[in-house]
Amino acid sequence: MPEERRADVVQSLQRGLAVIKAFTPKHANMTVSQVAERTGLTRPTVRRVLITLEDMGYARYDGRAYSLSPRVLELGYAYLSSVHLWDAAFPIMDEMSGNLGENCLAGVFDGTDVVCVARTTKRMVTVAVYIGGRIPAFATSLGRAILAYLEPAELDDYFANAELKPVTRHTVTEEVALRRELAKVRKQGWSIVENELEEGLTSVAVPVFGTGERVVASLNISVHGNRLSRKRAEQEVLPALQECASQVSILFGARLVFDANRPVSEY
Repeated sequence: MPEERRADVVQSLQRGLAVIKAFTPKHANMTVSQVAERTGLTRPTVRRVLITLEDMGYARYDGRAYSLSPRVLELGYAYLSSVHLWDAAFPIMDEMSGNLGENCLAGVFDGTDVVCVARTTKRMVTVAVYIGGRIPAFATSLGRAILAYLEPAELDDYFANAELKPVTRHTVTEEVALRRELAKVRKQGWSIVENELEEGLTSVAVPVFGTGERVVASLNISVHGNRLSRKRAEQEVLPALQECASQVSILFGARLVFDANRPVSEY
């Protein structure tokens, strides 16, 4: 954000959102002190925020700890309800996913993460990314398929703000190596990531284009275990994924439909 606009930032709103985001599946019920520790805010500030959220129906208090209420979903509904294009994209994703017998995710870039905005479920997995879930862009094929198409200044800004912390022992965290990989992804038009987000997880992703031929999202297929070799990824999964992405791109206003057998970078 430009410095001249920071003076207009409402800090109380920032603190309120920070408190809401502190709650996770592993931290669903917390005391004021625990929320203060997770947010870095003072206890009095956290207490006021939680009391306000409780008064508005967004939080519950059982006499010892606070938790979020289902009403907090309203805060994201305005955005989700506007993403009607993904409703139209879902049948396309679902057909491709069904043909492959694998799950498909759609993600959009937000901050330094990728946020899941649509998914199909064709196979049960041990660790799943649900709609609204966030994953680090640099360590995922979904993220790299988007990062590879950022403008140079945008990519510089990303690396200036991203925390390149290893998720597994295989995660690439060196900026030079990541930039080299992103250049490769842009040239070939797709990304494959093995064991970097989760041990035993292989994923393949391709970009989704919108108006102005800018990348607006990405689609991926993720497979656990040894069911997805690089050969199968390139010969079977990738063509189907690219064809799916080309159809979804039309929904988002892309003028060109890329051939599943040609790298996106050739267009």
